[in-house]
Amino acid sequence: MNQRTTLWSASFIKICLSSFFLFFAFYMLATALSTYVTNDLHGTNTQAGLAMTVFIIAAVLLRPFAGQLMGSFGERKIVTISLLLYLLFSFAYFGVFGYAALLLVRFLHGGSFAVATTATNTAAIGIMPESRKGEGISYFSLFMSLAMVIGPFAGLTITTEWGFTAMFVLCAACSLLAFLLGVSAKTPSSRQVEHDARPKLAKPAAKLSWRELIERKAVPIALSGFVVAFAYSGLVTFMSVYAHEQAIDQYASYFFVCFGVMIVLPRPIIGRLLDRVSEHLIVYPSIAVFAAGMLLLSQADTPALLLVSGAVIGLGYGALLPCFQTIAVLAAPAERRGLATATFYLLFDLGYGIGSYSLGALASGYGYNVMYMLCAAIIALSSVIYFVLHHRRKRLAVAAGEPSVLSAS
Repeated sequence: MNQRTTLWSASFIKICLSSFFLFFAFYMLATALSTYVTNDLHGTNTQAGLAMTVFIIAAVLLRPFAGQLMGSFGERKIVTISLLLYLLFSFAYFGVFGYAALLLVRFLHGGSFAVATTATNTAAIGIMPESRKGEGISYFSLFMSLAMVIGPFAGLTITTEWGFTAMFVLCAACSLLAFLLGVSAKTPSSRQVEHDARPKLAKPAAKLSWRELIERKAVPIALSGFVVAFAYSGLVTFMSVYAHEQAIDQYASYFFVCFGVMIVLPRPIIGRLLDRVSEHLIVYPSIAVFAAGMLLLSQADTPALLLVSGAVIGLGYGALLPCFQTIAVLAAPAERRGLATATFYLLFDLGYGIGSYSLGALASGYGYNVMYMLCAAIIALSSVIYFVLHHRRKRLAVAAGEPSVLSAS
């Protein structure tokens, strides 16, 4: 097969696996760290939540600069440095003996995570052939989804059986694998970036502008992602507590198995469809399925209904996220796709962080059933935002004769 159309190159596989281990370590810590704070550090539930919030704050603050750093120094250097820092801060957990030290490590870890995930994502997009971007992004995000399913299970199992030290060892090992795989992947633009690095750095320092931190063309779809992430945060943050409240907590882990299976199975089909049909034909049904799954979850008082809701949510969310990512990336010029990726994840992180706090407050006052019903309504609302900010604008642009990077509606 022609090299320009080959997707599964050695470098693409390496960068996908690097992303998998990066997110595996993240989700393992995200799930088990609250227990570490309350049990080993004798903290409160509020302090446990703050340990996650600090991580997200650092990610939000640093992510806008990731695209600018890659533009100035090249993808390869930023991939190497960010993955190395992520590895070093993974080892820093062994030196934590108090809550303040944990918050510092979490902040530094969150910043390196934001830059590393943006850099590896951008590097992967550079490796993909232009004609298979949708399929490539779909497969790349599949590795992140697999980590999202396996990571929490591994974190809870290891801490239960062997303790938190064993979890930190596995986290460091995964970070090491992410580093080794990431630095060994070669991007097509590596040589050009290295060749152009000196002239770029020789330019006079310019005023820091929001245009250098945010890709404007990715903002409309990123706002849709913000709304989806807001609702999705209620699933990740409170699912185990909700299952316990419904007296079906022993099935919570199986919920995530169903969720993960339905993310993985349709992904190859979704990836191919993204390159062949209008993105609207995927987005609207996915939003409807995702919202329906959340509505089912709000009424889940039996194991069967809980597992069905997990499968339905996985199908909708699993199709929606790679579609939004593809739209964000292809909306930007090739040289600003790193910024487009950073912009999308910036707003996704914000939605996740704000949603975790807001939905938690709502659940405290009105219960988790009401909270998940509201999540379903918010997901449905994202279809209106998508139509106004992306679909309608694109239709007007096509009518005016402007080029479109995805299939026209």
